[in-house]
Amino acid sequence: MQVTMQKNKIKKHLRAALLSICLLLLLAQPVSAQELGEANITPGTKMGDIRSNPSIVGAGIYTYSLDQDRPLDRLYWNTQTLNRLSNRWTAQDSADGLNYLIRTYNAGQQVTFPLYTEEEIAQDTSRDGVELYYMPPEGEQTHRKFVLVMGGNAIVVSAEIREGISTAWNLHEMGYPVFVLRYRIGMKASNNAPLEDLARAVQYITQHADRFGVQAEDYAIVSYSSGGQIAGLFGTDAVGYKNYGLPKPGALLMGYPVNTFFELKPVYNILLDTGVCQQRYYKMTLSNYITPDYPPTYHWYGRNDLTLTSMCWAAQGPVLEKALAQNNVPHIYHIYKNAPHAVGAGKGTDAEGWLNEAIAFWEEQVG
Repeated sequence: MQVTMQKNKIKKHLRAALLSICLLLLLAQPVSAQELGEANITPGTKMGDIRSNPSIVGAGIYTYSLDQDRPLDRLYWNTQTLNRLSNRWTAQDSADGLNYLIRTYNAGQQVTFPLYTEEEIAQDTSRDGVELYYMPPEGEQTHRKFVLVMGGNAIVVSAEIREGISTAWNLHEMGYPVFVLRYRIGMKASNNAPLEDLARAVQYITQHADRFGVQAEDYAIVSYSSGGQIAGLFGTDAVGYKNYGLPKPGALLMGYPVNTFFELKPVYNILLDTGVCQQRYYKMTLSNYITPDYPPTYHWYGRNDLTLTSMCWAAQGPVLEKALAQNNVPHIYHIYKNAPHAVGAGKGTDAEGWLNEAIAFWEEQVG
């Protein structure tokens, strides 16, 4: 009996010792192996896998838009691929951009920068989630010109990945420090909120120029669709950079920008600013606010852009082009036969290469 009890005691101590050893081995594992995700995203990766990647989660990179950010929509979109979320023209660049952000985060660098303080968010909760995603250039970075990318939106559909991160990757490969802006859309976009967000983004970057290793002047804004209309207004005297005490953009580089929301103006007014008669960005036709000191502008459109066709194609690019020409603003204007809406850098379309030409135009303008 005594021998049996002794054996049980020994077994108990052995189990405790083994448990302690296992715990020590677990704690001894590198932190990165437990907390960091792999940079292995492809166009065929499911969104659920991207969204659960520890580095995407840890970095705080938002991979939804309002139309997907509800319980049932999340269930559906988590089963869809990155190619489905973006499109066949931008999916590979989106994957490469996300992988670079993961590698940057895994190397210990911050990639997500909230633009409003906790106190400001408490005053206006719609500001929560307004942020920048940063792609630093390779190698030593000192006093480089930066590029800010602003994707489009369709009231509840945003394009931080499809147009933002995909374009940022192309610009990163050219050697530039690049920021992608996530701004307010949908019901949060009232009271000129997107313009405020764009101004805050430029303010944040220029105030922290030393930290990012960038110069505060001569920056470029690359924008698309409705984001192009907002970025375009930011270049005006009426509601733009001067009103926020910010440096003038070195150039505005716009893909299929909206010039006017045309018949959508009253709809936007009812949805976003019911009963408000004051000026709002969506009520403003960009071409009406072009002046001789407007920033140098590069803009292009596709003949088969069905989105802008539905918004009266003739009231978009052609009218904006006329205003730029009449005010002698340095600019380049292209119309491509095959360049649908939302193609971003335009790879696989007639617009392929526009971003390189636009960057060269910007560099020429700022010297």
